[in-house]
Amino acid sequence: MVVNPYDLSPVDTVAEHSATDVEQALDGAFTLFRDRSAWLPAYERLAVLEKTVTLMEQRTDQLIETATREGGKPRRDTRAEILRAIDSVKATIAALRTDAGEVVPMNLTPAARNRMAFTQREPVGVVVAVSAFNHPLNLIVHQVAPAIAAGCPVIVKPAPETPLSCLAFIDILHEAGLPGGWARAIVTSDNALAEKLVTDSRVGFFSFIGSAGVGWMLRSKLAPGTRCALEHGGAAPVIVTGDSDVYEVREALLKGCFYHAGQVCVSSQRIFAHTKIATRFATQLAMKASGLVVGDPLLNETDVGPLIRPAELDRIHEWVVEAVDGGGQLLTGGEKLTDTLYAPTVIFNAPLDCRLMTEEVFGPVVCVDPWFKLEDALDRANSLPTAFQAAVFTRDIERAMAISNGLDASAVMVNDHTAFRTDWMPFAGLRQSGLGTGGIPHTLRDMTVDKMIVLRTDTLESPPDADPV
Repeated sequence: MVVNPYDLSPVDTVAEHSATDVEQALDGAFTLFRDRSAWLPAYERLAVLEKTVTLMEQRTDQLIETATREGGKPRRDTRAEILRAIDSVKATIAALRTDAGEVVPMNLTPAARNRMAFTQREPVGVVVAVSAFNHPLNLIVHQVAPAIAAGCPVIVKPAPETPLSCLAFIDILHEAGLPGGWARAIVTSDNALAEKLVTDSRVGFFSFIGSAGVGWMLRSKLAPGTRCALEHGGAAPVIVTGDSDVYEVREALLKGCFYHAGQVCVSSQRIFAHTKIATRFATQLAMKASGLVVGDPLLNETDVGPLIRPAELDRIHEWVVEAVDGGGQLLTGGEKLTDTLYAPTVIFNAPLDCRLMTEEVFGPVVCVDPWFKLEDALDRANSLPTAFQAAVFTRDIERAMAISNGLDASAVMVNDHTAFRTDWMPFAGLRQSGLGTGGIPHTLRDMTVDKMIVLRTDTLESPPDADPV
């Protein structure tokens, strides 16, 4: 049963797949991959993806309704996600059109004479993708569309809370002309069955978006030779210097902190603000946060929707109580509004060892921590075993570069929140935050391998001197 996380009302019923279904999916995908005569040429893959864009554009409103109901993201934010998902398919088409091999230099030594060499891109094998609930369509597109572009048979397991958008996208691919067996969805809440799917020796590439604990565990159990990419999260840090405009920073971070109720892997969670402005900034952020409309995601005026399930709300509240009991100052929020709605929460000067400052909260909670010495701010920002995207706010470009260089992050946003992303840019968690690089063109490259052809022939000898004219 798929339920609306706002009021836990039924949305739809989806039958879960069995072990037999998993075996049939793996066998069918592997059989396709092993039969080179069945591989889809690039022009057919392009045609499927181009038709997919057309169908998605025709069904935008339907896709928005489905994703909003099953995922709980406010309607206007879900609209932005669906439009991004369509653009992600367009980005896949663009990447496929330019994805090519290279010429490898020969004749640089006597042993390499009479040879020419070049590489071609080939599919890596069967792709198995396990996805997350927080972007129920765009994440699926990021994992599945590059696999189709690469020529890989793909099996995708959506989050059990949000399978409908995934199933809709797979149906669209088939309607767009993708032959049966090249893309399949497996819906299951059985972790053992999911592990069997992921760790099978027929899997060539494993794509995972979700919690670090699950991702790293599954990676440790992959069959020899299976490549993988992991995308987790982290307690994204923001450093705000004393010369910053408090009101501009407040507006930028309001979105970064509370978008999709903080259920984003690079949500702005820890804000380190200079003591010169820290109290005023925290007060302003709390004031704006308290005015956000929390409620039904289907309503256009809603700013913050529900947590995906009641257990997440209970966990988040426990972390907030821990921080406040430890001496943190609760400026706004800190209360359960319903079984899944939590008030946007701002805490000032939370204990550095509380879970809100050391782990990913994945909820509408942000901590503002004052600093006087920049070295202290950087030490706190870099103190966790996770590292993903970070941000710095300042009017001084030299300071912006110095702080960016000092942050442990794969990407630093200057004068913008940590959750900024385009679908073609590299997106990579460091340390425990992930493995490999996401983003459409980068994922496409991961799902292919270079095959080098070395051609030896005497005709590649230097031509004789030409007769004088």
